[in-house]
Amino acid sequence: MPIGFVRRAALGLAIAILASGVAPSAHHSIAGVYDSSQPTTIEAVVAEFHFVNPHPFVIVEVMNGGVPTERWRLELDNRFELSGVGMTADTFKPGDLVVVTGSRARNGSNGLYVRRLDRAADGFRYEQVGNSPRVTKLEKP
Repeated sequence: MPIGFVRRAALGLAIAILASGVAPSAHHSIAGVYDSSQPTTIEAVVAEFHFVNPHPFVIVEVMNGGVPTERWRLELDNRFELSGVGMTADTFKPGDLVVVTGSRARNGSNGLYVRRLDRAADGFRYEQVGNSPRVTKLEKP
């Protein structure tokens, strides 16, 4: 066997081993980060929407008497599935009023894994159904 082949094979094996060690740490377990036994509902105004991999997230400001009192980070399902149900980088805009129910962050921070999000202004609803997201437009009240 030529030495060049052995070197390329060893390099390929080393890259595969390193890549396999990096991939699992790049993604987290939703159940490990969020506690589904602590459902929390907040009413807030969207400040930012980040349609990024692996999980898009929304930064919101919880209002109290018309004054922003707390910033929360709301994590959604993975970007691939959200795109599949019609969500885009323009789905949420700063100023959108939303009501969100989700699983609270285990570390005590102002974080939720979104189980349901409603935007009454246009009847938009995002919800987790089993392990999949669903988006619907409900009739306006």
